[in-house]
Amino acid sequence: MSDRRVPDGGEVESPTVAITGAAGYIGSRVVDRLREIHPDWTITALDNMYRGQVDSIGDVDVDHVDIRNRRRLEDALEGADVVLHLAAVSGVDDCEDNADLAYEVNVSGTNNVAWFCRRTGAALVFPFSMAVLGDPETFPITADLPRGPMNWYGRTKLLGERAIESFAEGAFPAYMFMKSNLYGDHVVGETVVSKPTVTNFFADRAVAGEELTVYEPGTQSRNFVHVKDIAMAYVRGTERLLDALERGDTGTETYEIAGEEDPSVMSVAETVRELAREELGVDVDVTLVENPRGNETLVEDFTVDISKARTELDWEPRHTVAESVRELLRRRA
Repeated sequence: MSDRRVPDGGEVESPTVAITGAAGYIGSRVVDRLREIHPDWTITALDNMYRGQVDSIGDVDVDHVDIRNRRRLEDALEGADVVLHLAAVSGVDDCEDNADLAYEVNVSGTNNVAWFCRRTGAALVFPFSMAVLGDPETFPITADLPRGPMNWYGRTKLLGERAIESFAEGAFPAYMFMKSNLYGDHVVGETVVSKPTVTNFFADRAVAGEELTVYEPGTQSRNFVHVKDIAMAYVRGTERLLDALERGDTGTETYEIAGEEDPSVMSVAETVRELAREELGVDVDVTLVENPRGNETLVEDFTVDISKARTELDWEPRHTVAESVRELLRRRA
């Protein structure tokens, strides 16, 4: 156990924060924000580079560690007061195409991280997707809705959620973030760190002058939250988990981390088309195509209640889809 951590009360001095998946889309932004806001903290960055996009973030080098290797993982995490567990095989398609890997990383790897926290008392932040809900019937969406994942990605995240609930009880404090659909990008050094999310995909196609293809019926709604806003949720969560360690708290708290916009996919495409005309002077078509995914919700309302994150984490989404699309188009032009 770290001599800086006092699970049964007392102050955590000079905290060490470890981030798995630190070279990825979200993780690299989290490391960047932690360095900027808390320069006195020690940051441990880990990634196996499956989807990693950078080797370092400022003066923090990313150590090549695979969370499936428990011994190597525990050595790398030694001394951590808080672990931000972002390493995952994410997305419906990636998990379907690499089902064994998704199980090994999202389930077995998450168990390895949670076991380290139970053994040492380190606090934990774990993100899981709203894909665990499946086809929600009640709005606004909250974390206490019934679970009913419709795909392997959602199932692996549900298994991780349940495991952490069990591991954390009586042993360590854990915050679980139920995240909505991400968009946007950010810059690390000279690298633009991005991911082919719906909004980013549309922006890339608009810059290339290609039509924007929308899966039928097009009216399906999604809640969108910017990657930069997501990163700040991890910073706020870490700050409060350090307080939780001092109090000797254990068990899990779940927070809805989402944006304030839940447009239809068609309306997002139309926004990209209009802004591409304004910013780039290009005209692109928007076309409905057959939906190859029978394993996703088609609801037309996807509002999310983020009041708990606002109140308890002092977190607020600050980016909008329109302003972020402008930024994406300008950066890619």
